[in-house]
Amino acid sequence: MNRIVAALIAGFIAIMLLSSTVFVVDQRKYAIVFALGEVKEVISTPGLYFKLPPPFQNVMYLDKRVLTIDTPEPERFITAEKKNILVDNFVKWRIADPKLYFRSFGGDESRARNRMSQIVKAALNDEITKRTVREVISGQRGKVMEAILAKVALEAKAIGVGIVDVRLKRVDYVEQINNSVYDRMKSERVRVANELRSTGSADSEKIRADADKQRTVILAEAYREAEKIRGEGDAKASQVYAEAFGKNPEFYKFYRSLEAYRATFKDKGDVMVVDPSSEFFKYFKGGGAAGSAKK
Repeated sequence: MNRIVAALIAGFIAIMLLSSTVFVVDQRKYAIVFALGEVKEVISTPGLYFKLPPPFQNVMYLDKRVLTIDTPEPERFITAEKKNILVDNFVKWRIADPKLYFRSFGGDESRARNRMSQIVKAALNDEITKRTVREVISGQRGKVMEAILAKVALEAKAIGVGIVDVRLKRVDYVEQINNSVYDRMKSERVRVANELRSTGSADSEKIRADADKQRTVILAEAYREAEKIRGEGDAKASQVYAEAFGKNPEFYKFYRSLEAYRATFKDKGDVMVVDPSSEFFKYFKGGGAAGSAKK
């Protein structure tokens, strides 16, 4: 019985010793093998590895993936105009040199994040204090981020960190000057709107005047053409009448008398005092045109 217990204990100790000498490296991790605080080896290839049991050798794992530092609250900076603005930013970074990173922070990611935040804040302050609000917000925003990225990458390299990207998510005024900025923007938009409205009204009047001018010209030309056609028509009609009536002058006189009668007796209420034997009524007499012809 004692031998069985001793064998079990020996087997358990052997398993413990074996398990303490074997470790697995995940593809998302770096493995740092160190002895008594001194780094012996950095392993970046995933797989199964062996080491000496503690306390002779120990293993620490570091994240190989791209990490993010996102500011929980916007930070205040002062521009070249001495105006306060709030900047919200984020940083994408990764461990570039695991050995240097371990020596800088002992593998403590929170310490690394704090140090990176300080570096980014200092770079932001250096660049923003050189520029106006307009340049930071829109005019030179790209240049600001490029300059910040260059400074942060240079300092981060010294602590074993590689910078992937630095971005300004939001740049805003502090609450105290937001209202005045909005009022100024509103006034500017109103001014532009009034200017566009005035320009539009002037263009509208110009177009309307031009349209009226063209209308007048078109009507005048149309009237002139109509009068010309009417004159030509009247001349041709007179010519036709003259040719037709020239063949029988007496019929022409009779026709003209009928037109005169029609115009004279147009209204039943008209009253005329005329001698019945006058020349005006000669076609009312017996014989009509025939009697007149006989004469």
